Amino acid sequence: MDELEDVHYIALVLAADRHAGDAVARAAGVPCKALAPVGGIPMLRRVVNALQGSSHISHTMLIGPDRELLRLDPQIEQWLQADALAWQASASSPSASALNALERIPEQQPALITTADHALLSSVMVDHFLREATASEYDFVVGVARLDAVQARFPDTRRTPIRLRGGPYSGCNLFAVTTERGRRLADFWRRIEQERKHPRRVISGALGPVAVMRYLLGRLTLDEALARLSRRLDVKIGAVVMPFAEAAIDVDSPADLALVERIVAEVAGTAPIQA
Repeated sequence: MDELEDVHYIALVLAADRHAGDAVARAAGVPCKALAPVGGIPMLRRVVNALQGSSHISHTMLIGPDRELLRLDPQIEQWLQADALAWQASASSPSASALNALERIPEQQPALITTADHALLSSVMVDHFLREATASEYDFVVGVARLDAVQARFPDTRRTPIRLRGGPYSGCNLFAVTTERGRRLADFWRRIEQERKHPRRVISGALGPVAVMRYLLGRLTLDEALARLSRRLDVKIGAVVMPFAEAAIDVDSPADLALVERIVAEVAGTAPIQA
């Protein structure tokens, strides 16, 4: 067997709402966004199914939502009772939650971080991303997709662009922590969160003025940006450009929820389920 196939990751699923009264949860009539149904199946369960079907995932840990809320879904509750899933409470922010979870697992254990609103995630996507991440020499790997490919497949979607030469790109909510050194990125992530009103200030400080100028001129590439961050943070950071447009679709709004409902219905060959 290929030695890359022997590397197994623990999956950490950020599943807590960022704030009370989440718009997606309200639109779906559920107590938290992770339980919003798509095709009649809660998004969180869809994500767990994709992770459990991956040949590279050994176990999955949910980070939030409140434990009592998970009892509302019999399948998730069964997995938790059978230790097929682990759970821990969320912290004050996604980065703090991820860092807390990483501190609970062995230092040499690689981890995949994703989110509960990744409703179109599939085992094929997970396997592709983790094979590429494992084969690389990076400590921390992010998944991105080319924005033009995403918009060509889903013209109604609105994604936040990462405007770099060769792109623009869209994030895919897939992050691989392949080494102990890669865990340092959680602290950088937390600094960005703490500067919510000025996140570019943190990123500019990490990239340096030359890279910022190249970015403004449209000359900074993805590889160059990550190489500069790697040197500044003393962590080898790389990216996997995902060949799946669906990998860039998460559910941040009721419009996103309607979009993924339509996509799932098209795949199933049925009409969208009415709420």
